[in-house]
Amino acid sequence: MVDPSLDGAVEGRTATLARLGSALVRWETLLLLVVVALIWIGTSASPVFLTTRNFSNLVVAVIEVAIMSLPMALIVIVGEIDLSVESMAGLSVALVGFLFDAGMPLPLAIVVCLLVGAAGGLFNGLLVTRAGLPSLVVTLGTLALYRGMALIVLGPRGISGFPSAFTGFGFGTIPGTPIPWPFLIYLALAIVLGFMLHATFIGRQLFAMGKNVGTAEFSGIRVARLKIALFVLAGVTSAAAGVVLAARFASARANAGEGMTLTVVTIVLLGGVSIFGGKGTIAGVALAALVLALMGNVLRLTNVAAEIQSIAVGSLLIVSVLIPNAARWLGTAVRSSGSGPPARAGPD
Repeated sequence: MVDPSLDGAVEGRTATLARLGSALVRWETLLLLVVVALIWIGTSASPVFLTTRNFSNLVVAVIEVAIMSLPMALIVIVGEIDLSVESMAGLSVALVGFLFDAGMPLPLAIVVCLLVGAAGGLFNGLLVTRAGLPSLVVTLGTLALYRGMALIVLGPRGISGFPSAFTGFGFGTIPGTPIPWPFLIYLALAIVLGFMLHATFIGRQLFAMGKNVGTAEFSGIRVARLKIALFVLAGVTSAAAGVVLAARFASARANAGEGMTLTVVTIVLLGGVSIFGGKGTIAGVALAALVLALMGNVLRLTNVAAEIQSIAVGSLLIVSVLIPNAARWLGTAVRSSGSGPPARAGPD
């Protein structure tokens, strides 16, 4: 007869090992290890890497794309995508410059930009949900549409002369800290969206939509309304990122934000959000933004050419799709090997 206490001890150790193995192959854990490795490489490569000034530069270099990546993550989780975020940011930059140059008070101009962002997101959402068009096609079209509107609003000219309080918000830091002011926007948005996604019924509905939209509709989830709300959120957030971009560069041009969509999508997918929907975390997206910021900073400090930096971002996009699938397979293998045969109930 097998001692039941011995069986229980073996099963307990096996279960513990399985849980440990699953934790080790969590995508967020892998990203954290990459962050540690990049910090070590940066410290070895440059004596200025760990300075407070470099920390500020590291954050502001990606703050706009980091802000836009948070609502993008929710959109991808429900099985859609928004490629127009960079153009909405550019339109916001053009609008805030044009309205300020026309004599409108800057706070009111910012409110107008946010309202235009909401309208652009609503337009995207209605075309996707009411007209039944693929979000890839819709937002590819509005990517060009909103950029064209920015060119019409501002043309080839640039606007500068913004108030010092506005530009100081863009590249200044919180007194006594190396933390840039725009980081507060990102932090607040990450906390709110993270809580909503992982601790509320709305988040459960979003995951359900991404896993099976038909089942979600059948269970009573208002799929169309939620998708529209997410596109509106992406539009407003992109407009806010555009305002931050104008403040950081202390100028407004119609071509601002070009190429940001690739970086935003890279952050989202590198953060572990499944391109097929139904899976992802805000923590993973935040870590991915940090990875991208650290990598770009290290490459700049070591004087790597801009073309090589672009290649690195493109490579990350490919890796962010390939490796999560391998990690999920490894996690499944670990859990399967750790389960073991069922315990025997008694003697032969």
